[in-house]
Amino acid sequence: MRIGIHSGYWSAGPPEGIEEAVQAADALGVDSVWTAEAYGSDVFTPLAWWGSRTRSIRLGTAVAQMSARTPTATAMAALTLDHLSGGRAILGLGASGPQVVEGWYGQPYPRPLARTREYVDIVRQVLERGAPVEHDGQFYQLPLRGEGTTGLGKALRSTVHPLRADLPIHLAAEGPKNIALAAEIADGWLPLFYTPRLDAEFRERLAEGFALRAPERSAVADFEVSATVPVVVADDVERAADAVRPFLSLYIGGMGAKGANFHRAAIDRLGYSDAADEIEDHYAAGRRAEAVAAVPTALVEDIALVGPAEKIAEDLRAWEATAVTTILVQGDAEAVRTVAAILG
Repeated sequence: MRIGIHSGYWSAGPPEGIEEAVQAADALGVDSVWTAEAYGSDVFTPLAWWGSRTRSIRLGTAVAQMSARTPTATAMAALTLDHLSGGRAILGLGASGPQVVEGWYGQPYPRPLARTREYVDIVRQVLERGAPVEHDGQFYQLPLRGEGTTGLGKALRSTVHPLRADLPIHLAAEGPKNIALAAEIADGWLPLFYTPRLDAEFRERLAEGFALRAPERSAVADFEVSATVPVVVADDVERAADAVRPFLSLYIGGMGAKGANFHRAAIDRLGYSDAADEIEDHYAAGRRAEAVAAVPTALVEDIALVGPAEKIAEDLRAWEATAVTTILVQGDAEAVRTVAAILG
């Protein structure tokens, strides 16, 4: 099992100490560093900056919001980063949710799976550079024709030859159909709330997608599952869990409209619907402290690694038996060093 770092979203500014942490991780031989975007910092700029100061660590987007850029613009950014880093880029894509997609990016949200399928097809055309890019889909048309256009659009091929035609594309997915889609059309899956307890169910969803996978895609054996895992090293488990509760509270109560929060739906599938109801109610009423306090320790321990190093080592045994190929540590330098030492 490999180790990565997930830098997460920026808050008011860049995460404190992250550049030094990435450089230290690169020296330790950590596999990858990943960035996120929603409606603040973008995913590509930090990776280009950190990539210029590292030698071998892979540079992943977890995730690049599809609504933020056209498919060709995303492909341009990915192939540019791949050239500048000497072939270290991983393009992680995600559909986000309607609040961000329609509220921030001003794009329609319905039918995200169908949009994702078209989006990935266009990105692959750009990277493969086999012919000028053409796509006649429900959501994307290249060249664009019809009412409101000049009719002069021309199918184009990237002027830049991509360094890798097979630059890996990973999909962030939480729902069963989304997970199967990742296994069908992508090179990896980026789960947010993975738990070893439900590994068999996750494997079933992946198997459904693998059964539909085109023969020209990368081998199933090479498929990556890079799970974001909060890690907090502390002598007291409850104190360690307290550091993770705000993260879960935000995703359950504040990252989507009521009835249309896909993060909340993922927590429901883990079996914590009653707790999620309470968290959501507190959050909607502005009782943030109560929402945080309502996050069960059992939920934290399901999706995170918290407590003394010895306990984390014991808990990691369950993770090593799962479909996860890379643990993306969301935590400080001590957390990265602890997991790296345990996994050798």
